[in-house]
Amino acid sequence: MSWLNYHHLQYFYVIATEGSIAKAAEKLRVGQPSLSTQLKQLEESIGQELFERKKQRLFLTEAGKVAYEYADQVFRLGNEMVEALSDRLQNNRVHFQIGALDSVPKHITREVLLAAYKAGNCMVSVLEGKGEELFRELTAHKMDLLVSNYTPSVDYQKLYARSIGKLDVVVCGSEKFKQLKRNFPASLEGQPFVMPTTHSKLRRDLDHFFTVNKLRVDVVAETQDSSLQLLLGQEGVGLIPVARHAVNELVKEKKIQIIGDLPGVKEEIWLTSASRRIENPIAASLMKNFKIED
Repeated sequence: MSWLNYHHLQYFYVIATEGSIAKAAEKLRVGQPSLSTQLKQLEESIGQELFERKKQRLFLTEAGKVAYEYADQVFRLGNEMVEALSDRLQNNRVHFQIGALDSVPKHITREVLLAAYKAGNCMVSVLEGKGEELFRELTAHKMDLLVSNYTPSVDYQKLYARSIGKLDVVVCGSEKFKQLKRNFPASLEGQPFVMPTTHSKLRRDLDHFFTVNKLRVDVVAETQDSSLQLLLGQEGVGLIPVARHAVNELVKEKKIQIIGDLPGVKEEIWLTSASRRIENPIAASLMKNFKIED
């Protein structure tokens, strides 16, 4: 039975990732001659050349590509094991790490967090940001779940998304827009709007709604931050199209008014997880059971 030196495998993996022995040596803080020697020892132990040099650059051979895929799985699984074991604190509390897109209404994230505490004894870490950044973090197992209002692209094949709710969308505004309730939605013609950014599915659905109804609106601001959109709406900067679920409390407090419903326009919310050998029990429970309550 042949024996694999995992230090050599790690060195190979970093060289392949960095694209050169010089960069890998700097990252690993190992001398280049020593790194070259240990790479050679790995190649001799498996009987295959892993790199070929072209124009002073290293390129993976076919055997190198296969080795890289296996090395990637080995180190991802190792990191996952360390995370899973270290996530159990001394009081047996599970560390649950969740991401949320800026564009997801904050009360939705709050509902997910409250459900996490009901699912088990846990300590929660929340990371907010942009979609592609957070999907990459999820793929790298730097978080357990992601709350989003769109699904990951086909580039993220190891991610699994589940719809947790389709929310009715309404147009809201401050007191000065209350007269627009009459003759809605025709009354929206030419009115100022604070819209979600063009990357979101909701924005595309809104543009489609306005086109079908032959309405031209004045987009005075775009933001992917749902909290900022609500604040601008309350200040009267423009009308805001948002999930009814997100404004119920503000309507009760008379901080904002619902001008009208947008029939056929929904905001769909998703929970996304990454494929893992060792599942976080809180994440597994939410992926199986959590739904947004109407």
